[in-house]
Amino acid sequence: MYSMSTDILITRQNADGGWPYVRGNSRTEATIYAVLALLAAGEKEASERGLAWLRKTQRRDGGWAAQVGVDESNWTTSLAALLPREALGPQRHAAAIAWLMGTTGRESTFEFRLRQWLLGNDSRIQVVAGWPWIPGAGAWVGPTSIAILALEKELRRRPLVGIRERVETGRTFLLQRACHDGGWNHGSVRTLGYESNAYPETTGMALAALSGTRAPEIDLAVTVAREFLKQCHSADAQNWLRFGLMAHGALPPAYCKPQEIYCRTIPETSLDLLANDAAAGRRFFWC
Repeated sequence: MYSMSTDILITRQNADGGWPYVRGNSRTEATIYAVLALLAAGEKEASERGLAWLRKTQRRDGGWAAQVGVDESNWTTSLAALLPREALGPQRHAAAIAWLMGTTGRESTFEFRLRQWLLGNDSRIQVVAGWPWIPGAGAWVGPTSIAILALEKELRRRPLVGIRERVETGRTFLLQRACHDGGWNHGSVRTLGYESNAYPETTGMALAALSGTRAPEIDLAVTVAREFLKQCHSADAQNWLRFGLMAHGALPPAYCKPQEIYCRTIPETSLDLLANDAAAGRRFFWC
């Protein structure tokens, strides 16, 4: 017997096996989140159809594009790497991990740093490699957080030095980009001469990626995340804040999602299911 949210995911699956954000064409992000949630719920038929769609849409470079018809792999490859290796297929999963290991933000490349030096710009804080939304762009907090979660999961299976170093580099990237008053935004600590404020969603994502890390930035971010949890009315924000706080054992024990918060998209519904599972001790998203 599945929950109402699980039934929603099953009924909204497209004929091709993928999922839309709300309705329409299948999208990679929505499909991966739905498959993760259904696998956690023990559902087999719809999740296998979703996995078949993902296997079919994986690109030759090992990554995934945002949707069919787009000619470039992007950050959704990190989400795909969060899928169980056996479910996606060992070779396909290994290709996704290889794509992540070979992808960095533009600002960490030698060419970019050389250009900055020639222009007289001090870019020392930007030499730590994070992950971009798309190859060739700058690294940001969101895709870096998801990539860390995927590689950390792989590291538990394969404790390789290279993967460990990449995870730690990504975490350093996040710590460098914590906002002055705690938490994280898209990744810019200071914009147009002003200190940037944190966002709820990215604060939760970064905290989840920094699980097990001890630093002053973490303590401050946990305090900010708890305040966000009381105030924000976004389902996406609530989901990621829960993940982030659980990663540090800091989710208030009496937490109950406000009734007025409604999951409108497939990723929101899926993450809500996964967060509920994590709160109950079934940490499928991380394990």
